[in-house]
Amino acid sequence: MKPLLEVDGVRAGYGAINVLWDVSLTVAAGETTVIVGPNGAGKTTLLRALMGLVPVQGGDVRLDGASIRNRRTWDSVADGLVMIPEGRMIFPDMSVEDNLMMGAFPRKCRKGWKANLEMVFDLFPRLKERRGQLAGTLSGGEAQMLAMGRGLMEQPRICLIDEPSLGLAPVVVDEIFRILARLKAEGLTIVLVEQNTNRALKIADQVYLMQSGRVALSERGERVDLDRLHALYFAHEAAE
Repeated sequence: MKPLLEVDGVRAGYGAINVLWDVSLTVAAGETTVIVGPNGAGKTTLLRALMGLVPVQGGDVRLDGASIRNRRTWDSVADGLVMIPEGRMIFPDMSVEDNLMMGAFPRKCRKGWKANLEMVFDLFPRLKERRGQLAGTLSGGEAQMLAMGRGLMEQPRICLIDEPSLGLAPVVVDEIFRILARLKAEGLTIVLVEQNTNRALKIADQVYLMQSGRVALSERGERVDLDRLHALYFAHEAAE
């Protein structure tokens, strides 16, 4: 199967500080690609580089075979590459519904905003109950649902999701992963950065482990040995 998204030998970082070192991975259409690794491994930097938010200094990023290296972020969004960031980054002084409508701002999304809004409310009934509420008054779990809903309003072909369970209560984490499983079943291509390896592997088609800005392990989800993954994760075992 031809990859939908290809990362080929990417080097990237912040100014003089390089974070990613020759990172390569592929994302197949309709699959959930999970990226795990300790803090500081470069996972978020990788997603930002894919979105054009961090400059790529070497290598290439291809969407449908065409290079999008250092492309303007809004152009990639228009082509269906969407990121749901760590920390939610919602607009606290705007209502829940207005936050969602910000996701419908790209020209290609405007015509179908009503259907997309109903789709989001079907996925997240709590957001429908709070549609007129200021986003800044939501709980952490509700704010994460809002960030995810806003991303889905952008009609993504590939959804990059950064640490959606971070800091949430177990019952909310259950709900987030239930929704991720539903999106996967509906055929959405997902790139998920997640520290909860046990939960992430249950929905993973392809798994990448990152360490110190490099890919230390690449394996199909069903073949991952969790004990070995954790040994590599905590650097108890050297990568091959």
